[in-house]
Amino acid sequence: MSTRPRLVLIDGSSYLFRAFHALPPLTNAAGEPTGALFGVVNMLRSTLKEKPTYAAFVGDAPGPTFRDALYPAYKANRPPAPAELKAQVQPMYDIVGALGFPILCVPGVEADDVIGTLARQAEQLGIDVVISTGDKDFAQLVSPGIHLINTMTGTLTDVDGVVAKFGVPPERIVDFLALTGDAIDNVPGVEKCGPKTAARWIAEYGSLDGVIAGADGVGGKIGENLRKALAQLPLSRELVTIKTDVALEQGPQGLLLRDRDVEALRALYRRYEFNAALKELDALPATAEAAGASRLAADPPEAAAAPGDYELVLDPARLEHWLQQLREAPLIAFDTETTSIDPMRADIVGLSFAVEPGRAAYVPLGHDYPGAPVQLDRTTVLAALRPLLEDAGRPKLGQHAKYDINVLAGAGIAVRGVTEDTMLESYVLNSTASRHDMDTLAKRHLGYTTIHYEDVAGKGAKQIPFSQVDLETATRYAAEDADITLRLHQALRPRLAADAKLDAVYRDIEMPLVPVLARMEQCGVLIDVPALRLQSQQLARRMQELTGQAHDLAGHVFSLDSPKQLQAVLFDELKLAAVFKTPTGQPSTNEEALEAIAHEHDLPRLILEYRGLAKLRSTYTEKLAEIVNPRTGRVHTSYHQATAATGRLSSADPNLQNIPVRTEEGRRIRQAFIAPEGWRIVAADYSQIELRIMAHLSGDAGLLAAFHGNQDIHRATAAEVFAVPLGDVDAGQRRAAKAINFGLMYGMGPFGLARQLGIGRGEAQDYIARYFQRYPGVREFMDRIREQAHRDGYVETVFGRRLYLDYINARNQAQRAGAERAAINAPMQGTAADIIKRAMIAVDTWLTGREDHARMLMQVHDELVFEVRADAVEEIAEGVRQHMAAAAQLDVPLLVEVGSGTNWDQAH
Repeated sequence: MSTRPRLVLIDGSSYLFRAFHALPPLTNAAGEPTGALFGVVNMLRSTLKEKPTYAAFVGDAPGPTFRDALYPAYKANRPPAPAELKAQVQPMYDIVGALGFPILCVPGVEADDVIGTLARQAEQLGIDVVISTGDKDFAQLVSPGIHLINTMTGTLTDVDGVVAKFGVPPERIVDFLALTGDAIDNVPGVEKCGPKTAARWIAEYGSLDGVIAGADGVGGKIGENLRKALAQLPLSRELVTIKTDVALEQGPQGLLLRDRDVEALRALYRRYEFNAALKELDALPATAEAAGASRLAADPPEAAAAPGDYELVLDPARLEHWLQQLREAPLIAFDTETTSIDPMRADIVGLSFAVEPGRAAYVPLGHDYPGAPVQLDRTTVLAALRPLLEDAGRPKLGQHAKYDINVLAGAGIAVRGVTEDTMLESYVLNSTASRHDMDTLAKRHLGYTTIHYEDVAGKGAKQIPFSQVDLETATRYAAEDADITLRLHQALRPRLAADAKLDAVYRDIEMPLVPVLARMEQCGVLIDVPALRLQSQQLARRMQELTGQAHDLAGHVFSLDSPKQLQAVLFDELKLAAVFKTPTGQPSTNEEALEAIAHEHDLPRLILEYRGLAKLRSTYTEKLAEIVNPRTGRVHTSYHQATAATGRLSSADPNLQNIPVRTEEGRRIRQAFIAPEGWRIVAADYSQIELRIMAHLSGDAGLLAAFHGNQDIHRATAAEVFAVPLGDVDAGQRRAAKAINFGLMYGMGPFGLARQLGIGRGEAQDYIARYFQRYPGVREFMDRIREQAHRDGYVETVFGRRLYLDYINARNQAQRAGAERAAINAPMQGTAADIIKRAMIAVDTWLTGREDHARMLMQVHDELVFEVRADAVEEIAEGVRQHMAAAAQLDVPLLVEVGSGTNWDQAH
């Protein structure tokens, strides 16, 4: 098998039956039967030692299956299970669950069908599959990426093994089984047709269909038997065919092993007297128990979960030793310890490095607790490291390396050559699988429990600065960061390299974006603090006015900020309808709930306005003035690459994404983002980029023509939907068309459209129906993307970024519908994210050497914001427009609108 991630699918029912008949009738001291259980437990323990990436224990659900409906005599010959076997079924599931295996039993189908579906899904995802079974039927699934293993005999079966055993390739096993029949399952075949005859016929006639067509040419008694069986052979083939399209609640990548329940296992092993298993369990190290004994690792190296050897560097000789190690290393893993999580305010306390798994060093520079040992001179160490860190030709690795790049920039070191980042490796592999912080990734992929910051610095009010952590403890914590980063890279990078599309997203988009974002964050943006303070006062006065109006409407004083008091006023006193409920069953007062009843009374709309102003005041007009950096006099946001599932960037402290652009108050906040004297703010925004991506992906002729004709797409849609000439479209029709255009991208149905436009549901349904009549390619795209999502468990952007949809095959209708809406929107939103990231990289490259003319400041959704010298505005604006328009080659042109002014609002 390859080094790719591996899924092990265990045919639970098969193993229980085989172990029951193969092993002696063992019992425990209480007289309970344990023989079959003993065999299954040993098999499971062997499986865990192989450290699969994913695994599942699949059993047969009680009740009939679709095969019983096809053929009532199916499995009719099987005698009832012996009582001794039945008694071991539930204990088996108890142990399987305690070991951490996901257990699947799907009604209406057999375990074989569940396994077949998962195997094919995993194959499509580039995951190697091992089916643990002794059942010959599974030979039909074998492929280069799907193998069978019989853990009772140790036999591994690949494609060649199937041919050697059956005389036919895997794709002809179904034909083979239909001809030979199956006495155990009571599947009729051709009487007296054994394996050799079936293989000979298939070799001669090519397939079962060929055998049926040539049946008249087969002589002798066996030929007569064949002709007698012709009518039922198609049924036999259907009965032995393993389904590979079963609707499942989770795909292969949801089948992660959980941490084993050690106490439950200990009790079960003692009860059934499995002494070897109990001894093995009691020998587990504590860290391995807590982390599931590395079972989640993607074939990690042997030492993946082993403790590291970490060195505290306090003298020049040892520093020089490590500098030489760094000079010779093919890849340097590095990390900084600092005084703050804000990189623009942080000072360096120490640095750690690793060049091979299991070995790392910590160089302290600023530990200042009483009695702290003398540390190396800060200036000397940084000067020695600068040539290595600034060498673009020396590859470097980090976990969220942008933070460390910014911290070192504050110390005068311009880090170059960061070619790998484990946070981004994890994010690109699966943005929704888990968090992408080091602690989570180490546990998930290495089975390693890291030392947490709180473990060394304390919690809450008692937490001490890292500079006061003793050096021995600090070394274990800090050096581990560099070491685990390197180990994670060795576990994750091969998985990315195995998938060309994902590797390109990582290599060509995410990693080149890291230094671009770092430069933007370091630059920051200038804020007009007096203007913000004035606006904050005005917002406070308006909120007071709204509070008074709310009290008048209610007839008494109450707190607008108290959901409980608001519930009482709206639903108990005013008797308004409670459209939405909280998880505890109380009437909801969230934004959606208030919008739903805003037409019934003035108070809900007033509360919404009050909340909007309160949020602007607390988030922006008050906070922005407080977070101006004293070193730079600017506000520095932090951009997060590994947060949004679709690939969108997000920002924090401050969050620039949520400043409203359509309200007067929001525009006034944007007016406070200003250019220095002699400079201008330039804003460049993609026009209707997601609709253009929809046109590209759907290939709809109407949409393509509208964009190529540079038409107002909403007006063009209105003309189509309402069957009026383009020049006769009124404002209401355009508004409705705009709601349809954007609503359909987000999976909006008639109910949502009706509520948004204030029309009846039937009328909204008519609008949508007419839209799809006029733009049939859009409906075909939506149907196609839903089908792909259900089949593959994920959708992709134009550039190959992948979004997994955990609930796309969920039984819960609401969860499934939500996943389908995400499936439709994600390719457009994700492609838009990829395009603007590519644009940022291209524009940043173009601006290299022009830093005295322009600086990229901000990215907000589909907009880039720059600070440009006043005499260079025209040149820079045109260059930015060209590079943004060329960031993707779609079937429609990318339109970029550019504006400029003394502040952001003027430029936008």
